[in-house]
Amino acid sequence: MPVEKIAEGVFSVGVVDWDRRVFDELVPIPEGTSYNSYLVKGSDKVALLDTVDPPKANELLSNLKEAGVEELDYIISHHAEQDHSGSIPELLKRYPEAKVVTNAKCKSFLQDLLLIPGEKFIVVGDGEELQLGGKTLQFLLTPWVHWPETMITYLKEDKILFTCDFFGSHVASSRLFVSNDSMEKASIYWGAKRYYAEIMMPFRTSIKKHIKLVESLEVDMIAPSHGLIYDDPSFIIDAYKEWTSDEVKNEVIIPYISAHGSVREMVGYVVSRLTEAGVTVKPFNLAVADVGEIAMAMVDAATLIVGSSTILAGPHPMVVYVAAFANALRPKTKFVSIIGSYGWGTRIVEQITEMIKAMRVEIIEPVVAKGYPKDEDFRKLDRLVDDVVSKHKEIGIL
Repeated sequence: MPVEKIAEGVFSVGVVDWDRRVFDELVPIPEGTSYNSYLVKGSDKVALLDTVDPPKANELLSNLKEAGVEELDYIISHHAEQDHSGSIPELLKRYPEAKVVTNAKCKSFLQDLLLIPGEKFIVVGDGEELQLGGKTLQFLLTPWVHWPETMITYLKEDKILFTCDFFGSHVASSRLFVSNDSMEKASIYWGAKRYYAEIMMPFRTSIKKHIKLVESLEVDMIAPSHGLIYDDPSFIIDAYKEWTSDEVKNEVIIPYISAHGSVREMVGYVVSRLTEAGVTVKPFNLAVADVGEIAMAMVDAATLIVGSSTILAGPHPMVVYVAAFANALRPKTKFVSIIGSYGWGTRIVEQITEMIKAMRVEIIEPVVAKGYPKDEDFRKLDRLVDDVVSKHKEIGIL
């Protein structure tokens, strides 16, 4: 990514990672990502807001050289995770006079993760300001977006809000700003929704509070640490307000695995019956599904139905993974049910139910068939569908 001017004295100096496809060794990122780092030059001091993932440190240093940075006064660390702060040690070697500016909790994390000496820090509190000369940085604490130490920075004169992971998206692009093209905006929307679903969704309650903080500021531009810059802040703010709301949609998602076709037959039947009843259904065959797309579907869906073959009396390992993933993400889903099949014995209902306790959902009576589903099993599936439809009507979404 070349050095690009955002505003007078404000530059993007970050790096695009075109090839990365998995983040945190957990979530797929099919469109790559960027590590956004921003340079703010005042008349007296120079500050760098966030760094880049350590393998990209040399590219960041090259960009700073291109931007004419011979001396660096401050490195602002919004978040201790390595994709934002991992290059700080290399920067301190190149600019030994620089101080790392962050909050007390983040300082502790950075010392643990990156072994940065305590004397290299300047600790700031909520609302404190740093004067660069004609450029004022105000630091605002936003804990649990998505770690306990996260903060954001408001550049008061230019009304730019540097939000770190907040409002980010894993997108690699040669563009700096979100364009007004409707197709590109749609692509950015889905990229940001995937990012929210995979990373931010467990912290929905905290995020709602921090959205109000953002709306209390006069913001012309939102510059996150991943993805493109929003020069129409309402676009991403409104999206986040929708995703974090308590409202669910008339949707059912069905992640499933079928070893020998029995569960697939049951899922197909349920999909057809729910569709006939006016419910939007999104089935995901876990043998080929993208877990990020499942997470995105969980953002809105009122109901989750998990389908599993029985393996050694328990759920299939892929179902175990998805159940644990859903439990960790804690979506606003209201209802859960389970469908499955077994040969000689099964405990899939008990085990899956135990795995999703953190979701705090109402369990609709599961249906588990012995072998291939028979007439009695299909009658039970009809009852399950009727129960889902009834629940959706009760909460006013159907």
